[in-house]
Amino acid sequence: MDKILEAVVTSSYPASVKQGLVRRVLEAARQPLEREQCLALLALGARLYMCGAEELPRRVGCQLLHVAGRHHPDIFAEFFSARRVLRLLQGGGSPPGPRALACVQLGLQLLPEGPAAEEVFALLRREVLRTVCERPGPAACAQVARLLARHPRCVPDGPHRLLFCQQLVRCLGRFRCPAEGEEDAVEFLEQAQQVSGLLAQLWRAQPAAILPCLKELFGVISCTEEEPPSSALASVVQHLPLELMDGVVRNLSNDDSVTDSQMLTAISRMIDWVSWPLGKNIDKWIIALLKGLAAVKKFSILIEVSLTKIEKVFSKLLYPIVRGSALSVLKYMLLTFQHSHEAFHLLLPHIPPMVASLHKEDSNAGTSCLEQLAELVHCMVFRFPGFPDLYEPVMEAIKDLHVPSEDRIKQLLGQDAWTSQKSELAGFYPRLMAKSDTGKTGLINLGNTCYVNSILQALFMASDFRHCVLRLTENNSQPLMTKLQWLFAFLEHSQRPAISPENFLSASWTPWFSPGTQQDCSEYLKYLLDRLHEEEKTGTRICQKLKQCSSPSAPEEPPGPRATAVEKMFGGKIVTRICCLRCLSVSSREEAFTDLSLAFPPPERCRRLGSVTLPAEGVGARDASPPSRAHAASRVCPRRQRKHCLTGETPPTVLDMEGLSPQGPGGQSSWEKVARDEEAEEEEVQEEQEEEERTREEEEEKDVEEEKAENQDSPGTPGATAPSAEGSRSVLDLVNYFLSPERLTADNRYYCESCASLQEAEKLVELSQGPRYLILTLLRFSFDLRTMRRLKILDDVAVPLLLRLPLAGGRGQAYDLCSVVVHSGVSSESGHYYCYAREGAARPAPSLGTNDRPEPEHQWYLFNDTRVSFSSFESVSNVTSFFPKDTAYVLFYRQRPWEVPEAELGSPRVRTEPTLHKDLMEAISKDNILFLQEQEKAARSRAAYISALPASPRWGRGFDEDKDEDEGSPGGCSPAGGNGGDFHRLVF
Repeated sequence: MDKILEAVVTSSYPASVKQGLVRRVLEAARQPLEREQCLALLALGARLYMCGAEELPRRVGCQLLHVAGRHHPDIFAEFFSARRVLRLLQGGGSPPGPRALACVQLGLQLLPEGPAAEEVFALLRREVLRTVCERPGPAACAQVARLLARHPRCVPDGPHRLLFCQQLVRCLGRFRCPAEGEEDAVEFLEQAQQVSGLLAQLWRAQPAAILPCLKELFGVISCTEEEPPSSALASVVQHLPLELMDGVVRNLSNDDSVTDSQMLTAISRMIDWVSWPLGKNIDKWIIALLKGLAAVKKFSILIEVSLTKIEKVFSKLLYPIVRGSALSVLKYMLLTFQHSHEAFHLLLPHIPPMVASLHKEDSNAGTSCLEQLAELVHCMVFRFPGFPDLYEPVMEAIKDLHVPSEDRIKQLLGQDAWTSQKSELAGFYPRLMAKSDTGKTGLINLGNTCYVNSILQALFMASDFRHCVLRLTENNSQPLMTKLQWLFAFLEHSQRPAISPENFLSASWTPWFSPGTQQDCSEYLKYLLDRLHEEEKTGTRICQKLKQCSSPSAPEEPPGPRATAVEKMFGGKIVTRICCLRCLSVSSREEAFTDLSLAFPPPERCRRLGSVTLPAEGVGARDASPPSRAHAASRVCPRRQRKHCLTGETPPTVLDMEGLSPQGPGGQSSWEKVARDEEAEEEEVQEEQEEEERTREEEEEKDVEEEKAENQDSPGTPGATAPSAEGSRSVLDLVNYFLSPERLTADNRYYCESCASLQEAEKLVELSQGPRYLILTLLRFSFDLRTMRRLKILDDVAVPLLLRLPLAGGRGQAYDLCSVVVHSGVSSESGHYYCYAREGAARPAPSLGTNDRPEPEHQWYLFNDTRVSFSSFESVSNVTSFFPKDTAYVLFYRQRPWEVPEAELGSPRVRTEPTLHKDLMEAISKDNILFLQEQEKAARSRAAYISALPASPRWGRGFDEDKDEDEGSPGGCSPAGGNGGDFHRLVF
């Protein structure tokens, strides 16, 4: 019978003949049949239903399944087993098609209750989850929704139900609307509605699944790496309970793990959902999220999304089905964008055609939209006057419409401004912030970006480097250096108390850093200098090639490589020599460096070398016959004792490191013996002299120790609580450890070319060329294998004002301290950075006999994010003694030049800043004018608020006085940095 029916269906007989023959076969199938015959008919029915190319075979297959299921239930239960269902779902590929799912749904309708049915339902609970995880198309996904809506027992249970809901959200995001015609579009809408309806049904049964699904939804629409998700996700929003809106928006806008890029992408895609015709409450969710962003002052996101999406939202007013939602979003976007006319001016060309189209529509909905649009236009023209040529066509188009009153306009403008959001009312009248009395500008903390701010301020205070950056020409091939130029220019000339380095931070972002988390400022500094260096080298090569290509003459030999700005300012050279202890052969290698990383020596190797003198403000003229060091130190000015004392009485403001020179009194290494072979006698004489000098120095130090012991025994002396020299550390100790010879033994042996084998050797490092700005990084962070974390070495290190480093060949170079970056905290992954700095510019060479003295101290400043205050070297020296977790981390030293023209020696240095190019000056001028306008407006608002207060007794004099915020540690990393004030953000 099955073969006859199949032959009839596939024959070329007319449809009426086929239907008559099929009717007879179906009537025969209602009679009792043998098991094999019935199973064959069922298999034919399933095959025709799933694979039929025309409507008739599919209808015949459906009828066969119905007849067999109703008249032969036992055989149907045997046929429609779990095994058969699995074969149906997996036989046509992955994921299953809509017809296979429809066949399964039909079988479930006819399947009698029993153990076989329970087995099928258990199988389907697993298979529908697998199906949605494979991202089926809209038709198949909608069929799954219909199946589960008809048979809820197939819905995954337990923890799998939440996963199923989340995967349904992902499936909706993959839907793609066909572009063939209106019928296909309507079918697509119905399919999306069926899937979202299933989600709503599941949420009603399990409300706890709503928030995880919302999180999944946000993850889909905020992903910037994949293609944009489907607007079908808008169908989910209509089923979200509105009572969840406030909590969801509040948590989302305050979630630090959500980056600005993700939030911008998500809100932009949500605004695109305005075009979804069946979306209910979409406009409410969009406006709520925009208000939440305004409440947390994420204005950069609001500005960007308004400028990019407002024209698209405006265009949706043409379509009545989405006009209501589009108009609500448009009104909010325009009425909140009051700081600039830019958004409104984007719509000016589109308003007259839109008004004409709405007039032509001649409907109640169109008329209502026209009136609201006209009211909106009048508000914007009132807010941004002064453009009559632009506004004339628009005002002509709406001249016959109602004109709102001025009170109504002011009401609309006042209620929706970004600064008047609900959460901002408490701080609507903040203290008026002015630029610091120091004349310096702070940097806004963008969320754990104090490590960037402290480095940028240290680089800015390196005057020679700052001048080099500011002199950059307008048309150059260095985009990152140009951004740094703009940042430095605004730091120098802006009238704002603080500016935002957001654009420069984005351009200089270290790829392996995690946004929003604390990072290592030294690592960022290295990456930044490398980027600037490589960018300038690349730009120079490109310019040279373009010049050669454009020159008609014969190509000339390209000039040698020119030093980059980073090389000129921070580049030095270091020589590493390795001496084989067997054959005494020496190999050397010279390398460039921009900073020196100084490890902490073991306690037994921490020893004091060099000389110690006094800070500039406490030093008098040096006598012709100075007494011993102990007596010289005892004659200092009786100021408050600092913690950083190596001798017990005086702070180490100068450290002489010539003792580390190979020709100095330091230890002799093996490679030096090779160099002495021809001058053995002279070296022996020199060694005898050095031995005598060492003996004399030891005697002097012994005298110092004896006098210090006497001072400690006498009560009330200033040096009574000072630490001993043996327990203190200094930058000298760290540099000494860095430059000291190292034995290469055991597994660290050196491969000697002469011996052609691994041999014990001695390695020595020395500076061959000192940089203009010496950057020293104290390696305070060590990795703990037990906790698997980077821990911090909290040892106090004395920082000298003047540092004399030995160079190769017996030369020495003096360096003046100009910046100290301090880390506050106990781990590199947490804490806060701030910076002490002073102007680090070239100064006249010291006169004869004063090379070991620190220069007269220039004003020190403390840069703590937005807060900039006056400071002193005393604060720099004692910060760790007052706050043990605040330790010097990165040091900037400025090279003291040896030769300066005589005309400059007797005259004070005149501070001149480079002239900026026109565009940069105009940008700074415009922003300064804008800032003054903001200050005036805030002052008027504050005055109006205070004048409206009821009469009250006179408040205390201290009401409006500044508080000293220097009390306590300068640490505390937050968006407000060292000052919790409210700032007008200028974003580069």
